Amino acid sequence: MRWSDQLERPQVLDRLHANVGVQGRYLTLPIAAYEDLKTWGNANDAWIDAAQDLGQQALCRALTHAELATSDLAAIFFVSVTGIASPSIEGRLINRMGLSPNIKRIPIFGLGCVAGAAGIARAADYVRSFPDQAAALVSVELCSLTWREDDLSIANLISTGLFGDGAAAVILGGDKKVDHGPRVVATRSVFYPDTEDVMGWEVSENGFRIVLSRSVPDMVHQHLAGDVAQFLSDNNLKREDIGAWIMHTGGPKVLEACEHALELPPHALDASRESLAKVGNLSSASVLLVLQDFMNQRRPEPGTLSILAAMGPGFCSELVLLEW
Repeated sequence: MRWSDQLERPQVLDRLHANVGVQGRYLTLPIAAYEDLKTWGNANDAWIDAAQDLGQQALCRALTHAELATSDLAAIFFVSVTGIASPSIEGRLINRMGLSPNIKRIPIFGLGCVAGAAGIARAADYVRSFPDQAAALVSVELCSLTWREDDLSIANLISTGLFGDGAAAVILGGDKKVDHGPRVVATRSVFYPDTEDVMGWEVSENGFRIVLSRSVPDMVHQHLAGDVAQFLSDNNLKREDIGAWIMHTGGPKVLEACEHALELPPHALDASRESLAKVGNLSSASVLLVLQDFMNQRRPEPGTLSILAAMGPGFCSELVLLEW
């Protein structure tokens, strides 16, 4: 690890990485190639190239699973917080994939970990207005391209052990378009005032510098149970009506806070923990991988209600009520 010889106590790095619960990850580039990323511009160029490749692969697989053609998409949402591009990535995918020149493009930057859930919610808003159409959500997060070698803060050292690289895509549509997955029943966005310093980026000429407060689990304890209870009440439901919890992977302490706040039964968040261990925290893409796991390996019985949820910069939360 390149930070070991810069730390007064290198063993701290091993302890931090051991505590994040990550056993394996994917990286965008071969490890040796990171030595060539001398500037933020170099790293962002690598992000643009890889984001197009991974975004295309994720979207192709989602379309195949949904049994749809590229011409069936009327809107495409793209979320990421690990790089920037203009034209944005979904615009570049139009050329690469032959998407409709009339497709509506909605790039979203800055929501971080919450963007997977928020992207589903915004795409659901779209197809609710246009039920005869289909929309795609594409998430690409290449966290390794944001790590700063000059940043020896605890937040950055934790990030190098917690976050990984990956992509995911979801197709949403009316009943005539997509019927393989759960139905979005309702959504809820919650913003917590005066919490900008909890999570996010400090941006300078050297790139992104992570802001990651120790108070994130406390924010979960403080807000999540009440937010979920109010959301369910507004839909004439109680927590006992929810049969599956599809939570952003966060980290071990965040998942523990979710369990305690929501008084969940044992193993309720196994899918989230297993995803964290296998590939790390993929920011916005993580909750989409957990959703995929439920669809492929843990599919609830028809009629089961689920909550899909994530929290992120703002500080904020996004809740999605699903029916299988």
